[in-house]
Amino acid sequence: MARPKHHHPAPAVRIRTAKEGDIDALMQLEHRVFDIDRLSRRSLRRFLRAPSAELLVAEEADGHLAGTAILLFRPSSKAARLYSIAVAPDMSGRGVAPLLLQHAEELAVKRGCGSIRLEVHQTNHAAIARYGKSGYRQFGRRQSYYEDGGDALRFEKELIPEIPKST
Repeated sequence: MARPKHHHPAPAVRIRTAKEGDIDALMQLEHRVFDIDRLSRRSLRRFLRAPSAELLVAEEADGHLAGTAILLFRPSSKAARLYSIAVAPDMSGRGVAPLLLQHAEELAVKRGCGSIRLEVHQTNHAAIARYGKSGYRQFGRRQSYYEDGGDALRFEKELIPEIPKST
């Protein structure tokens, strides 16, 4: 009897806050995932040190980075911004992106944010589908936002349902 085909199992990754020692691996991941608008070593260091940023990494059991997410916070805003999310190509389709999104959302709630906003390149159909499956809705577009002249689609997810005010 033939064995049924299965999807890749959920990866054995853990989500943690990035540290200075991750910079080289983060740079490698940037170059493997993005052709344009890559983050520089300097930018990654700035995000690591900034109190207004959280840099999460998805780490495999062997220590390799499976993905990363950068979340930004402004003191006067109740909306967190998912600045970047990247998943190693060999980990694509294995649940890393939803796991990073979930942790980013939990972190935003812990920091007092009621929503997360993000931009995604109009041609990044896989990411657009992932955000839709994760409950994000498109609310706008930024013309010529990316280095290649591509538009950014703007998405948002409400994390804390609004409580109706009593009269």
